[in-house]
Amino acid sequence: MYSDKVKDHFEHPRNVGEIPDADGVGLVGNQKCGDIMKMYLKIENDVIVDVKFKTYGCGAAIATSSMATEMVKGKTVQEALQITNKAVMEALDGLPPVKVHCSVLAEEAIKAALEDYYKKQGKEPDFKATGCSHCCRKDEA
Repeated sequence: MYSDKVKDHFEHPRNVGEIPDADGVGLVGNQKCGDIMKMYLKIENDVIVDVKFKTYGCGAAIATSSMATEMVKGKTVQEALQITNKAVMEALDGLPPVKVHCSVLAEEAIKAALEDYYKKQGKEPDFKATGCSHCCRKDEA
């Protein structure tokens, strides 16, 4: 059901924790399944030099959080904004369809942390962390 990469990132998550003086912090959640992700970014000269996360949720939520942090570390802010849930899923060698929402949360956590970073810099971001709109609707079974 889960790839070896998903299992590895769940059993040995990378970059777990907090950054007390983070330049950007993003918190996102999924009302339907209860997953919550919080991502912390340390940014110097427009480059993400450190990233940490705290996730409450299933194994797929933890694995996607872990992979997302690995993917943004060392990237510029603009490069990090280009990371999609599809890229996170591909990096993990896929997710079961019922767990795709976890990768969406990982993408949104990145965007939420970067949105916070922009606001702390006194800049209005040209993007918006939208949350998990397609899988958190109350009308879905």
